[in-house]
Amino acid sequence: MARILVIRLSALGDVAILVPLMRNLSEQYPEHHFTVASLPGMETLFENSHSNVTFKAVETEGKHKGISGLIQLFQELDGSHIDVVCDLHDTLRSHFLGFLFALYRIPVFRINKERNERRKLTRRNNKELKQLRSTFQHYRDVFSRAGLSLNYFDAFPKMGPSPEALVHFQTEFGKKNNLWIGIAPFAKHPGKIYPVDKMEKVIARFAGDEKFTVFLFGGGKEEMAKMKSWKVKYPLLQIPGQIGLSEEIKLMSCLDIMLTMDSANMHLASLAYTPVVSIWGATHPYAGFLGLYQEERNMIQTDLACRPCSVFGNKPCFRNDYACMQNITPEQIIEKLEKELGL
Repeated sequence: MARILVIRLSALGDVAILVPLMRNLSEQYPEHHFTVASLPGMETLFENSHSNVTFKAVETEGKHKGISGLIQLFQELDGSHIDVVCDLHDTLRSHFLGFLFALYRIPVFRINKERNERRKLTRRNNKELKQLRSTFQHYRDVFSRAGLSLNYFDAFPKMGPSPEALVHFQTEFGKKNNLWIGIAPFAKHPGKIYPVDKMEKVIARFAGDEKFTVFLFGGGKEEMAKMKSWKVKYPLLQIPGQIGLSEEIKLMSCLDIMLTMDSANMHLASLAYTPVVSIWGATHPYAGFLGLYQEERNMIQTDLACRPCSVFGNKPCFRNDYACMQNITPEQIIEKLEKELGL
């Protein structure tokens, strides 16, 4: 038996991509034990894992902060008895942790994030606009180099709607006798967010029609304030609020379709195996972050020479107009959703 440490500390979407891989690895290699090291709160993503998968919460802003904290983490992991390390993060923090393992001659296999290729993809002039390997593929490459090649990969089983989950959510939100649409209108960075005034027009189309029940997803203080202001205008809107990742995925599994930005909710909906329509602005699927199992035809984006200008959407728009988002009309989004719903 080998003890294998898998490091992926953030972000939520990147950790979500790891979930189906860990499921298949643990099934294919039942003789090994896997420890997933990630941020607190991510453990709910792995709560249905097999018995040979455990979760280690890494408190990067607490007891595991800094060099001394990483040394403590190494000790808590019983680092000298780990057999293989798979670093899926490739940051200074994970590099130092890998250094500690290397001192004990423990092999460390690190992800290749194709940083040079991403710079070529996002530079303003002489772009090399080509599809890069997906994050999922990069993860598989790391495991393969560690001797953990996957001979098969089954789609992550749809998490619902189980009869129990559907009964639970119908009790809270009303009987599902219409189409349930999820909308996650926010993202971490402005280059990924569709203008809220335009998004309101999309919401208004479906929230005022009894053939639909619209669920809004978002958890930040400002996000919640905006969603509540929309609910005042459109009382039939549903705001699940802070229900936890596990419950959120179960709710997404009950939806007929999900509208998201290039954000964590896109990847959570993938775990629920729910059809997703995604909106892309400053970022681009070519950078490798398209949600697992999602269809290229369901990506909404504009053809601008400056796109993509950012891998993560965190760079300010050099045009100062975010035309990549502004040029997408609410009608385009509505038409795409209606088409996917068969209307």
